[in-house]
Amino acid sequence: MMAEKKPLVSVCIPTYQHAAYIRQCLDSVLQQQTSFPFEIIIGEDDSTDGTREICLDYATRYPDQIRLFLRKEEEKIIINGNKTGRYNIIQNFREARGKYIAMLDGDLQNDPSDIPMMLDEMKRGDWDVVAGNRKNRKDGMFLRKIPSGIANALIRRWTGVYIKDYGCTLKIFRREIAEDLGIYGELHRFIPVLAKMQGARITQVDVKHHPRKFGKSKYGINRTFKVLSDLVLMVFFRKYIQKPMHLFGTIGFIAFGIGLLINLYLLILKIMGQDIWGKPILIAGLIFLLGGIQLITVGIIAEITVRTYFESQNKKTYKVRNLYEARQQYKPALEITV
Repeated sequence: MMAEKKPLVSVCIPTYQHAAYIRQCLDSVLQQQTSFPFEIIIGEDDSTDGTREICLDYATRYPDQIRLFLRKEEEKIIINGNKTGRYNIIQNFREARGKYIAMLDGDLQNDPSDIPMMLDEMKRGDWDVVAGNRKNRKDGMFLRKIPSGIANALIRRWTGVYIKDYGCTLKIFRREIAEDLGIYGELHRFIPVLAKMQGARITQVDVKHHPRKFGKSKYGINRTFKVLSDLVLMVFFRKYIQKPMHLFGTIGFIAFGIGLLINLYLLILKIMGQDIWGKPILIAGLIFLLGGIQLITVGIIAEITVRTYFESQNKKTYKVRNLYEARQQYKPALEITV
């Protein structure tokens, strides 16, 4: 019996209420002429419009290329009272068998024909992540392009990860990078930042983008404010996740110092015979003093929590990209025969 050929690339496609275009999406991937074996991972998120039945049909017709995972309604992660597909995305990554993992939306706006080109770039430059950049984006100017441009500029400036198009779903990762991505909540937009925190080498290439033919986008200008909220969290992760005391301690000592100076000033006034009771500056001094102590305490607790997190799960604060062993050549001992 011939052994099953392991795929080089796993194309992960999350689906939910995609009945109008999931057939064309799967056909476009299956029709790609590639020099490498690939598999399609479909995470069907309990659709009610017939998407699940279509995916089952394709999985039956292409059992060697399509692996279908049917999610349940109760598995969905709820954020701000709304059910999301985050669990679906995370599980797709975990089920992938390929050395490389490609993310692709099922809405036909990204083109799967770009995947071989992105894979070639990854191998040529020994990159860990290749992100797509929608050079000629086919979306509305005011509701999509402008808010997205503002969000992208802020993310680049605050995180230091200079990717032009954070909103482009089409990306390829090395398997080991994708497995450790902590995609919680709405952090899928920040995948390059999360990968960079693992020490990943990231580049970007221009990819094709098509107008939306079916359905309605779930993204709009209201998403910009959610992105800003998540951006604050990502800045903290990027700079202080392994050293929270540097943030809370620094602010705490500054606040404590200001409070101490204010109270020393008031003490001098009191010694000079002035009445300081009821002065607003007295309340401000106490707030700075107590606030500083609290922030320093929070920093200590956060430091202990982070250490407990890493040590309890045997997680490393670093990643070894490659291991080179320099083997010293020894000359065999001289044999003397008598």
